[in-house]
Amino acid sequence: MFDSILHQPVRTNIVSILAANNEGVSFKELQTLCELTQGNLNSHLKTLEDAEYVEYEKFFEGRRPKTIYKLTDKGKAAFGEYIERLANFISANKGGKQ
Repeated sequence: MFDSILHQPVRTNIVSILAANNEGVSFKELQTLCELTQGNLNSHLKTLEDAEYVEYEKFFEGRRPKTIYKLTDKGKAAFGEYIERLANFISANKGGKQ
């Protein structure tokens, strides 16, 4: 029913942040916003990269290396579909148990 890559709270958070920032978000910013360790963030980003939902660009800003992450077109489409399915699920189950 739901995309198993996106239906995980940390990855949903990462993709939500990237969806709201078309210009991309640095690794450090993602780490701060998601409150994750480097290793944990790397692991989730790798899963998203393997699914081709995110891409990254590495470059130097002065003498410091910087990595910027962005959603791919595939990632944008998958996230849009995930949100739509989630909204439909919520609408279908509105009211819950009486």
